[in-house]
Amino acid sequence: MSEETFESEASEAAELDTADVPGDVGDPAEFVARYIPVDILAKYEVYSYRNAALILSEAHPAEFSELMDALRGFKLTREIIATAGGNESQIPKTFSSLLRPHGWHETTIQADLLVKLLWREAGLTPKGKATSVKMTRELTKARFLDGHKVDYVKGRVAFDLEWNSKDQTFDRDLYAMSAFSQCGVIDVGVLLTRSAELNAVFKEMGLMAKYGASTTWMGKLLYRLNAGRNGSCPVLAIGIKPECIEEAV
Repeated sequence: MSEETFESEASEAAELDTADVPGDVGDPAEFVARYIPVDILAKYEVYSYRNAALILSEAHPAEFSELMDALRGFKLTREIIATAGGNESQIPKTFSSLLRPHGWHETTIQADLLVKLLWREAGLTPKGKATSVKMTRELTKARFLDGHKVDYVKGRVAFDLEWNSKDQTFDRDLYAMSAFSQCGVIDVGVLLTRSAELNAVFKEMGLMAKYGASTTWMGKLLYRLNAGRNGSCPVLAIGIKPECIEEAV
């Protein structure tokens, strides 16, 4: 298959489950600009859902500062682009080196579900009068939540990144963040991925087949966030733009 044919077919497939903008469910751009530093917006595209930008920056300033510093310290090169694969590439290793020393740990959530059944039955008082008796029954579903993992969690903030995995990985990430949020473990999640603007660089380098339309990039993430797959969890979506590349063209 020629590169032109691949690009055409990938483009047609991508249109089915991608989004270019947050839509009505996302926070306005001016809202995001109010809380995200100007230098970060110059190198990354940033979208906020459910007031994530506000919650992260105002309620968790220490974690927010560490994440912003990690984004500033991230160095993307054409060599990394040419060799980067999935979660074993240099990119997650870089963020691990920047965040792990500050206490951002890979975290798995497990939980049992306690179910209480309450009802009333007809009965008699000690004096023989008709009454309604409260009844209750409890059962426990062990490990109701089990194995949902986020790569970086500190305090009540979760962070994950997807550079070039299968796009279904976003479903796993968002479901995990939603589970953490519903259990009261985190207040906000942050997901970092590729901006669509990097496609021009990939094309120039002859790498469009490697970074296909069905991998993890911002269009695939926005589509899922617009569909509400993050549940009630506020999420900040960040896309790596060509401005992150330090080498001269």
